[in-house]
Amino acid sequence: MNAPPTSPFAAVAPTQVSFHRTELNVILSLYGRMVAAGEWRDYGISNLRDVAVFSVFRRTAEHPLYQIEKRPKLRAKQGMYAVIGMDGQILKRGHDLKTVLRVLERKLIRAVE
Repeated sequence: MNAPPTSPFAAVAPTQVSFHRTELNVILSLYGRMVAAGEWRDYGISNLRDVAVFSVFRRTAEHPLYQIEKRPKLRAKQGMYAVIGMDGQILKRGHDLKTVLRVLERKLIRAVE
């Protein structure tokens, strides 16, 4: 009985959570509108083991203004999408990305004088 040779590359790499193309289209659409309005200037994407984060910055060297998180483990509970403010407070959480991002779209609506 000979066992097949084991290879360090045969092991399954740990999975990472990432945004799907359709999710990124929704997020980048909002990002483009906010850049055009002069509110946001930079972004960063982090794909970790249990969470994917899209961070939005006013300037590159600052802390993020908002973080859009995707946590698939919370899918059955509170919803896997969340918008988190600069102070760490969860502004909106839900199952649908478009409805969660509405909390940020309200920043675009301003009174015209």
